[in-house]
Amino acid sequence: MIQKEKTVSEAINYRRSVRIYDADKQIDTSIVKKCIKQASLAPNSSNMQLWEFYHITSKDIIEKIAPFCFNQNAAKTAQQLVVFVTRKDLWKKRAKANLAFMDANFGKNNPKSEQSSREKVARNYYGKIIPFAYAEFLGILGFGKYLMILVIGIFKPMYREVRKSDMRIVAHKTCGLAAQNFMISMAANGYDTCPMEGSDTWRVKKLLGLPIGAEINMIVSCGIRTEKGIYGERFRIPFEEVYKEV
Repeated sequence: MIQKEKTVSEAINYRRSVRIYDADKQIDTSIVKKCIKQASLAPNSSNMQLWEFYHITSKDIIEKIAPFCFNQNAAKTAQQLVVFVTRKDLWKKRAKANLAFMDANFGKNNPKSEQSSREKVARNYYGKIIPFAYAEFLGILGFGKYLMILVIGIFKPMYREVRKSDMRIVAHKTCGLAAQNFMISMAANGYDTCPMEGSDTWRVKKLLGLPIGAEINMIVSCGIRTEKGIYGERFRIPFEEVYKEV
């Protein structure tokens, strides 16, 4: 029987961090892949898409990863895993991809005199501003940029997060948005997930053969919940304490 997909509100309310999955209920790999594709549609900083998604369907690999997640039930009982990875090291490649997209939409090698204001701004952004923000050499460039921004910021509003550590945070925030898209999409399809930050990311990285510049943002386990899979009622701080209208 084909299950009707939940609305966004229904999916958000249905989603819980599930710790134990039903071993007898399999999930469809193609649906999980579809949800990963929807993860890639998440908003992200400068449309740089500095992420990769590793869809683990091999039971052997899952069994090897589980101890690296400290044998959490969410990992041990998972039907599948999705590893969300940041790739800040690919910023040059992603910037070029955005410029190539502009070539396809605006035309290639247009003289500046013939470029629309929108095209000029976009090409300047990916050709100059992005390299300024992401270029780095042993932390020295980042510190120099930071000092320059401090001075200029005295006189006008400035974007201040230009150090290596700042751009790393940007990449992880972006990847987190993709992970949230994925989990809501899974919930809409009646599938369960659990985001796991508790893991030995170095060992997982080595197991998956990730390059030096890659970093694991989180590992999300997937399956269908059992009655014991949710450890209690949902708790949230009273909304009035966290909601501030200005």
